Amino acid sequence: MHASPSPLPELDDFLSTFHIKFRRSEGEAALERYLIGLLTELPNKNCDTMATAVPGTSEQRLQEFLTNMQWDEDDLNRQRVEKMITDATVGNGLLIFDDTGFTQQGKASVGVARQYSGTLGKVGNCQVAVTCCYADARASWPVAVRLYLPKEWTDDPERLKRARVPDDVTFATKAQMALELLDQARAWGVPHRGVTSDADYGDNPNFLAGLEARHERYVVAVRSDLQVRVKARGAPPCQRADQALAAVPRCPWRTIRWRHGTKGWLRKKFVALRAWRLTAQGEAHIGWWLGERAARGQAEDHKFYWSNLPASATLEELVDDAHRRHAIEQFHEEAKGELGWDQYPGRLWPGFHRHAVTVMLALSFLIWQELRERDHHPKRGRPRDPFSPSTGSLASTVA
Repeated sequence: MHASPSPLPELDDFLSTFHIKFRRSEGEAALERYLIGLLTELPNKNCDTMATAVPGTSEQRLQEFLTNMQWDEDDLNRQRVEKMITDATVGNGLLIFDDTGFTQQGKASVGVARQYSGTLGKVGNCQVAVTCCYADARASWPVAVRLYLPKEWTDDPERLKRARVPDDVTFATKAQMALELLDQARAWGVPHRGVTSDADYGDNPNFLAGLEARHERYVVAVRSDLQVRVKARGAPPCQRADQALAAVPRCPWRTIRWRHGTKGWLRKKFVALRAWRLTAQGEAHIGWWLGERAARGQAEDHKFYWSNLPASATLEELVDDAHRRHAIEQFHEEAKGELGWDQYPGRLWPGFHRHAVTVMLALSFLIWQELRERDHHPKRGRPRDPFSPSTGSLASTVA
């Protein structure tokens, strides 16, 4: 499939609000051509394949755009976020944190190591990036991405130099990186009422302490061995979350629907109890312990969440926040499946992050375009859920 040599008017309209300082005059054209390449329906999206399908550029120019051309990808990402705050945000949203893996062969790609990847579901040779996403009732969109560097990388100055990792980048845990992305989102003014994440972050006491130090409200997934003390007469002074769940009688559990999926409403049974979360240091933090189990006709499946929402929070609020994290999974799926996020070789630190920024820019363009169409052609019936945009409708336009 080949793209048109002419600029896409809708994309030009979207990009017209950005002010990117390129040292070379061909920078803006390279950005536009790279975005067009990401938006085409190519099965593989790297500089080589995109150059063959996108007129007016070449593999060398696209590679130069990612690795050697002087421009500030962080500033472009900040401008994109500010645009999405204005054009794609109704407020009352959450910031969501997760990480995602990129399978790589060999040892040359920056940050690659044998490490666990949730994407793979096992330990494998891969890169891992920590991601932040925003989601409200109208739309969801990515905020920022940062590559995780294992200690075997940060302890090897020559390897860092070859991958062009900046001198100020040192080892940080994924939880520390998530908090840094949170600070960045706050500095950029992303409006949010709280934070959610999966158990890889929710089980990290340093991550929860960082959220509480920043006075952030949160609902996070936790594992079954979380130590809790339920606020009830006769409750044990300390027990595992799954043991506390087994002790709850059937009557307090309620079936709640939280989102309309492809096969109808998603529903489970939930119960929320006031409790103390107990740390390894013996500290007790008051909050909500939320249990989830299968509803009638479903395979048994227990999940657990911890929240510092106030005592006035309703069960519906806790459930909605706990399940808002599906938006970041959609971001990962769309960015990889439709926009080729996982198809960049990723050898250099600047190339990895510039590719990620342009992928987020392309996805934001799709969201912005979809919202404009939705506003111009409203449909009757149940309001739509935050959508997961597809490049399908635009592929014919760029062809």
